[in-house]
Amino acid sequence: MSRKLTDLVPAIVLLAASVLTASVGAAQVSLQEQLAAQYKLAKMGSDSSGYSIIEEGTPLAIQKGGIMGLPYKSTIWPNNTFQDGTVHASTLQTANSGKASDIGKKFCGLTHKCPTAPDAASDERATKLFKVGDKVYATKIDVKTDKDTVTLSIVACDTCNKTDPPTYNKANVAFQFAKGTLATASAGQVEDTIGQLLAISNNDSQSGDQGGQQQQQGGDQGQQQAGGGGGQQQPAAEQPPAEPVNIEKGMTPDQVEAAMGKPEKKVTLGSKVIYYYKDMKVIFLSGKVSDVQ
Repeated sequence: MSRKLTDLVPAIVLLAASVLTASVGAAQVSLQEQLAAQYKLAKMGSDSSGYSIIEEGTPLAIQKGGIMGLPYKSTIWPNNTFQDGTVHASTLQTANSGKASDIGKKFCGLTHKCPTAPDAASDERATKLFKVGDKVYATKIDVKTDKDTVTLSIVACDTCNKTDPPTYNKANVAFQFAKGTLATASAGQVEDTIGQLLAISNNDSQSGDQGGQQQQQGGDQGQQQAGGGGGQQQPAAEQPPAEPVNIEKGMTPDQVEAAMGKPEKKVTLGSKVIYYYKDMKVIFLSGKVSDVQ
């Protein structure tokens, strides 16, 4: 009997190693998928008139200056790094100097051809620094836990920024985390870091609709007051305070939906399910609440 157990030991060790490797890979995929669920990617297209956004993504507002971009038709994506709360822009920002020799040194070798002197005002290599408040979309998310980086490729929302003519300036922003921390970081922690530079913003169209509704409500109230003459205005009935929402560990998805309503987004990763609400995330494991962020 002992001899048979000894024969099984190598197989058991191999199985355990396979399970561990699969678990590590699943964790990496999990972070990528959770970020993709939080930041809907925009899609670009082109025709005879040039490039344009054919599918909008999650609008993001620039929170800090220093991100350097180039027009979308450029073959180069400027690389920027965000680390310890500071933006470190690409060295390509010196291209605005207008010196052909300097520009050639910066660009030659990054593309398959060396450029000639550009017109700084209109050339596709004319750089731009995004301003605080500019709206952008993410077009790609790249998670590399071995390098502790999460890179977002962004493109300007020119309709939001009222840029005319549109250039759809683009850039890569690599969020650099401390060595060895990204592999164990939660999606919420990564999103908090991204939010320091690229905060999720409301769509301008939605804001405009809300403003119009408020103006309409204000106008209706004014008409009611004017039409009422000297009539006594009835006091508004006081509403009792709403009961606080209580989410507890071990609750089922049905119980959470009964308390919070339907989630804005839902991500399913095997036995792990994530409900995304406006100001929180509810994480289920095997059909029970395991964490709230």
